[in-house]
Amino acid sequence: MADFPPPQSAVADPAAPVSAGLLAYALFGIGAVLEVLSRGIASPFPLLTILGIIGVIVCYVKRDEARTTWVASHFTWLIRTFWWSFLWCMVGGLILITLGLILIGIPIAFGIWFVTAIWVIYRVVRGYMLFKDSQPIPGV
Repeated sequence: MADFPPPQSAVADPAAPVSAGLLAYALFGIGAVLEVLSRGIASPFPLLTILGIIGVIVCYVKRDEARTTWVASHFTWLIRTFWWSFLWCMVGGLILITLGLILIGIPIAFGIWFVTAIWVIYRVVRGYMLFKDSQPIPGV
């Protein structure tokens, strides 16, 4: 009779900085929700709170430790979420400043900020749903 090895369960890599990833998701999520709740859904900077900035710093610091693990895709995901939201919030601010005098810039800027806030919350929730199942972000 052939000897078969016991089945291996999908256990997370012990070297993966899972707690840092969880901390980063918590900081991003709490920062985004607090900013949206305090300023309304059209928040100009959903992640540019102190919590969001600390979250992106955690991602940058722990990214090298997670280089070959499934957590690396989550750090990249959160870093990209932070910088893309920053870019779109700046675009909304520039539109508000340049076109605000003729009043067309105000609804455009608030529209950009609204979509950015929804997009940030979507990315944080989607990433966390994969993170809790110890799965990497597909395509990252």
